[in-house]
Amino acid sequence: MTILIRRPESIYQAHGNIQNGTFHGRWHFSFDDYYDPNFKNFGPLRVFNDDTLSSGAVWPLHPHREIEVVTYCAEGEFRHADERGEGGILQMGWVQHTTVGKGMWHSEINNRTDMPMRFIQMWFQPTAKSLTPSVEQKKVEISERTNRFLPLVSNSHPGSLHIHSPGRVFSCFLQAGQAVSHQLETDWGAYLYLLEGGPIEVDNKAVSVYGSAMIRDQVEVKINAVEDSELLMVEVEL
Repeated sequence: MTILIRRPESIYQAHGNIQNGTFHGRWHFSFDDYYDPNFKNFGPLRVFNDDTLSSGAVWPLHPHREIEVVTYCAEGEFRHADERGEGGILQMGWVQHTTVGKGMWHSEINNRTDMPMRFIQMWFQPTAKSLTPSVEQKKVEISERTNRFLPLVSNSHPGSLHIHSPGRVFSCFLQAGQAVSHQLETDWGAYLYLLEGGPIEVDNKAVSVYGSAMIRDQVEVKINAVEDSELLMVEVEL
């Protein structure tokens, strides 16, 4: 059994100017100019970025190939656009899955000019190459994820978005004083992120806001909320 707690101050933070504004990022794995040999990936999970764009800011069109992208809106309104101008708008708690496949130009946009927009973006290594690019998304009500892990992206849970990778993404709003447990399959691990509220306890180990827990070799994860907590959990085959 291994649970590695990552304190918020240990996670790389990036700042910069983009079109019409600025961004602030908390990057959990090596990305762009950030490189850490200890945190290059977690199984097929290659990127886990928590980015905030200022009001009206745009990450301009840029190309990608051969990745599976999951985007979760944590605050404000996220808008995705590709080279054809197509995409979708996410509100808080909603999720989007993009198969980049053989190639796509896309941009991430703060759809609001009066408030920041925060989104968590996860990249997964695909199980096949040269897939046809596609975008799909899912609306989620807070009642659906209150005091339970709701599957957002999964190949084994009906109603979730499909992904071409051995990975699953869950969200949970865990109320103060409540607890939730989650079973892990053999040879699978979990990456748990406290994106708002807290603190929480993960098998009696404390995690504060913007901190995470990397879990391996465990059949069950038990989480207790000291205060109201917004959680994301990624399951991956290791």
